[in-house]
Formats: sequence, structure tokens, C-alpha cells
Amino acid sequence: MKLSEILSGIDFELVKGDSEIDITGINYDSRQVEKCNLFICIEGYAADGHKYIDNAVENGAAAVIIMKDLEKLPDCTVIKVKDTRKAMALAAANYYGHPADKMKIIGITGTNGKTTSTFMMKSILENAGYKVGLLGTISNCIGDKKLPTHRTTPESLDLHRLFKQMVDENVQYCVMEVSSHSLYLNRVYGIKFSQGIFTNLTQDHLDFHKTFENYYNAKLILFKNSMNSIVNIDDGYGVRVFHDVKGSKTSYAIEKDADVKGTNLIMHSRGVEFDMEYKQNKSQVKLNIPGKYNVMNALGSAAACLMEGIDFKTVVKGLEKMESVPGRCEIVTKKYNLPFEVIVDYAHTPDGLENILKTAREFTKGRLISVFGCGGDRDRTKRPIMGRIGSELSDIAIITSDNPRTEEPMNIIKEVAEGIKTNNYHIIENRKEAIKAAMKMAEKDDVIVVAGKGHEDYQILKDKTIHFDEREVIADIVKELNL
Repeated sequence: MKLSEILSGIDFELVKGDSEIDITGINYDSRQVEKCNLFICIEGYAADGHKYIDNAVENGAAAVIIMKDLEKLPDCTVIKVKDTRKAMALAAANYYGHPADKMKIIGITGTNGKTTSTFMMKSILENAGYKVGLLGTISNCIGDKKLPTHRTTPESLDLHRLFKQMVDENVQYCVMEVSSHSLYLNRVYGIKFSQGIFTNLTQDHLDFHKTFENYYNAKLILFKNSMNSIVNIDDGYGVRVFHDVKGSKTSYAIEKDADVKGTNLIMHSRGVEFDMEYKQNKSQVKLNIPGKYNVMNALGSAAACLMEGIDFKTVVKGLEKMESVPGRCEIVTKKYNLPFEVIVDYAHTPDGLENILKTAREFTKGRLISVFGCGGDRDRTKRPIMGRIGSELSDIAIITSDNPRTEEPMNIIKEVAEGIKTNNYHIIENRKEAIKAAMKMAEKDDVIVVAGKGHEDYQILKDKTIHFDEREVIADIVKELNL
């Protein structure tokens, strides 16, 4: 493709060379550049692409896109723009033939509930007869085919490449998690969403956004680029979003009057039943995953699909068909004949931990035991908050390690413990030993919630990443303890 075609719609300055040269590929990682590629200099938080221009040219780059003045121009075509991230998003769309315009895209943002909601929408849309793509934290999917995922929302270049794969395989809908990082960093710049869903907003990622207002404003970007906004008005920030969004919008709630409403909730350990109401329609829904917050996820997912014109009964059936979501309130002891339950959940924020523990409490007949920690190199302010929540909502809390990264695990644990005002907790740094201790002390009708990692199958330590799948760990402990 001609460079000029890739640059279509982008405001740029031709600093050097020829914009009519042929380009065989686009990269933002100089190590992946090949002959006649376009290299885009992205300024990240750990590295600056401008420093790797020489590497890119050595590897065969025919052109580079920059946003900084260079002391020395490389031996290739040089294009300058104001924002290389926005330029990359538009260039990627051009290069891959605007695949986002050839299917409907539903985006979901919020602190919690994104992953479960995408799986729910996939189930509904497939029940309605559509081929669906999914992009998110656990995996990327094209129909039944699973692809690896490296971040919640891919970089724009990778995103449009995935969109192209989906279009080539006749995908009609893509449902995707849209993180606050991706919105702020323009990874989804230029994409028009058919539906944008807001789940909730609680403390997270302040290490990146610095202030809650910045975090909120990042989330709001999605709804400025959505044809219709689906908003949880039971959430305080959702009320604000609903007010701030000027275009077409739809509300959902349990507590308040809303366009799509959930009532008459019946909780049990293996799921939840509720009545869903929309206009003149009302039906009982039997979800296969427990928790009030999963009713909220179901209502938001249902609202998006209803706004897409899918029949109410088809939406209900689609919700009921979904069996589970990996690492989201996942009862991993179903296959064992144990007198207690062990639940694995991704909850790694104060709100997430509170939700899963309150949900588990609703069906716990014995004691509620929690095992949790906080990640290293992430928002430190939430650590004591999670310590307080975990100890107050559990009968016994075990504080342990969770992806310490470059930090000392015990330093993180001490900061978590600073928020604890009770004496019902233990500190066990080794995560496997912490889970084992919980299972050794568990008695009949107790429920253990292991929170923080969910679907993850690794632990990130200072100098390495080790394999750590909690389902496997729990299976090993069952054998070790002869349970």
C-alpha cells in the first residue's frame, strides 16, 4: 500500500522523502520491523519509540512517523504529526481497510464487570444467530476460536489487525472491554461504537490517572464515541455519566426506576434468579453465576442487545445459556466432594473485593474465609482499604502475595494490614501456603474466597514470571491434604 493511502485523513508534515513509497507493514516495535515497513514512534511510560528509530531503519523501515524534532534525520522518509498514537489508530484503520466499519462494535467500560458482561453479550448475540468476536482480559475470541491476549484493550495497530481477522471470518458483532488506559492513550481513537456500556466506577488505576476526576474523564471518552450509551444508574458515577452524555442513552438498575430493571432477586450458591423488565416485557432469568453484581452485569448486557433490536425472549435465553466465566465468582470445588466451597475471583480492587465477599456471604452457611493481597507497582492507596474490607467482611482473612512485581511482598502485605482494625487475620506470604492454610482450617459449610488473580495463571516476581494457576494449586492441595 502507498504511504499516502496509509496517511489518508491524518494531518501530517512531510519532513523528508516521498509519501508515495510502497509500505509492506506497520510496526511500533522496532524489533519487529521488516523491509519496507512503516515505523511509528510511540512515546510510552517505560520507553520512547523515538530512541529506536536507528534500530527500525537497520531492520528495513522505509518510513517513520515522529512527533518530536530529531537532531539527525534517518535515512528514510520522515513524517511528523502532533500525536503519534492518534496517527497510528487512523493509519491502522486505513492499512487494514477500515474493518471496524464492517461490523458492529459494542464497548464496555467500568472498574468492575467488564469481562463478565462481554461473555454475557457474546452468549446473547450467538443465541440470536450472530457470529461474535470478543476482546478482553481473559482471551480474544473469533467465534469459538481463542487467541492469546496481552492486555485488556490492545494497542490500536493490534486492535485493527484483530478486527480485520474478524471481518475475514464473517464476524458480525465484536464485544470488547474498553479500559480507561486505552481510552486515555487513544487505542480506540476513531472507532464508532454501536453501544457503549458503563458498569460502575470505584477506586483503581490511580497510579496511572493520578486523580479520580482524570479516571472518570477517561471513561467518559467511550460515550462520546458511542451511538447509544447504556448506563448503570444505581452507581453514583453512573448517574453523572447519564447526565453528562448528551446523545441517545438507556438506563439500567435494580434499586432505581430504569429502562431495563431487575427485581425479585433470589440468591443461592450456584446462581441467582431475578425478574427482568423492559417496557411491556417481563420474564424471570436464571443466571448460572451468583451475585447481585452479576444481575447488574446481566441487565447492562441485556440492555445493549435489546437496543440492537434483539427480541426480549432471545435475550433471556442467551443469558441463561451462559454457564460461567473463568475466574469470575468461579466455584472450583464443584468436581470434588468437599464439605466446603472454594471460589476463585479476579477481585483486585476495594469494590471488587467487597462485591465478591458480600455475594459469598449471602449463601455461606458456615464461616467465610478470604485469601487476598495487592499487586506491586500499582495504586498503593487501595491497599489499607482492601485490608479493612477483607477483614471486616470475612470471619477469617488471610493476607498473602499477589503479583508483587518489583516490590518486596512483605512490604505490600504490611500496607494492606495497616487498614485492619480487627484480630481475625493471618499473614502468609507464600500464596500457595496461604490457600492451603485456608483449606486446612475450613469446616463443613464454610466458603473460601481466593481473590485477586481469577483467570490469571502466573505470579509476577522481581526477576521472573512463574506459572501459578489457582485451579491447579487447589487441585494439588486437595490431593496433598487427602480431602
